[in-house]
Amino acid sequence: MEQEAVLIRKAVNDPEQFRPLYNKYFKEIFRYVFKRVGDKELTADLTQQVFLSALTNLAKYQFRGAPFASWLYRIASNQCMDYFRKSKRVRHVVIEESALVNLVDELTSDQTIEEWHQRLPQILELLTEAELQLIELRFFEARPFKEIAEILELTENNAKVRTYRVLDKMKKLFVQR
Repeated sequence: MEQEAVLIRKAVNDPEQFRPLYNKYFKEIFRYVFKRVGDKELTADLTQQVFLSALTNLAKYQFRGAPFASWLYRIASNQCMDYFRKSKRVRHVVIEESALVNLVDELTSDQTIEEWHQRLPQILELLTEAELQLIELRFFEARPFKEIAEILELTENNAKVRTYRVLDKMKKLFVQR
């Protein structure tokens, strides 16, 4: 992280110094955005906006114990929300099998894993954007609560509480359907 801090300080004065940060995080941010919009061209555009915004606002970045990537994720999250708000398009959810297993493991009790696998996409559609973001960050991207808190501008404890409330809501939705 110290090496990253040096690059950030250099990039504030010389945008060319931002290139190593861009190269390091591009694929990660691209994947994050793609999971939300589901369109490669749109993802490329939004990802470029994320990095342009990061470069433009780099002087405002402050290290708060979470990785620089958390700040980029927050920008990406805001770009996606702005896009959906302006376009009035429906949010896309892309679920990888390994992430699905983690989430189903957290949710299952008496229900079979197969039932959860079948019904989870419909249940996810019933969540709010904020709830869905928590689930994606925690279970689909395996982010620690500290990073989730940084990305969503919450306290770490609040991120934990909200995540468990969403899980509880999902369990109730499963029983209702």
